[in-house]
Amino acid sequence: MQDVLIRDGVAADVAALLEIESRAASLLLEHGGHDLLAMHALSRDDLLSGVQSGLLRVAEVAATPVGFALAGEIDGHAQLFEMDVDPEHGRRGIGSMLLASVCEAATALGLQSITLVTLREVPWNAPFYARRGFVEMVEAKWGRQLKRLIERELSLGIDPQSRVVMRRPLPFSPGRRCQQGG
Repeated sequence: MQDVLIRDGVAADVAALLEIESRAASLLLEHGGHDLLAMHALSRDDLLSGVQSGLLRVAEVAATPVGFALAGEIDGHAQLFEMDVDPEHGRRGIGSMLLASVCEAATALGLQSITLVTLREVPWNAPFYARRGFVEMVEAKWGRQLKRLIERELSLGIDPQSRVVMRRPLPFSPGRRCQQGG
């Protein structure tokens, strides 16, 4: 395998990342029953927000983007909005590297945990995250913004039984901002 570089995303990456997202979404179509999720795409503005926040990480091989992880902040925690690896580069540890990098970036920003919403049964979704320390988060622990994110999915017609909210604490970092009621 060629060397993989994980770096901050920049505005010039956006077009390539949207293409990667499209190719990765095709795997959901092949897996069946997830057409709505496969058709829901990030916007250019979503990715540019990740550039501005410092929570867009890009994997590249031979100076070409092959994957990305986009996070943001909701309810005082990091939220992994999307992570995609080009299927041609899948199953080589790139997703794990991207996840570790976005968690490091969130820790550096002083965030105490990272949450995500993913498919419950697809092997490269919830089971992947569970192997990396994420646990299911009960609805009573969801913050206001996370609840809105789930409500938006429901309004799109996404089956709530197919989805799971997961959370992983982030390591303590000296100089972290103080969190209330976490």
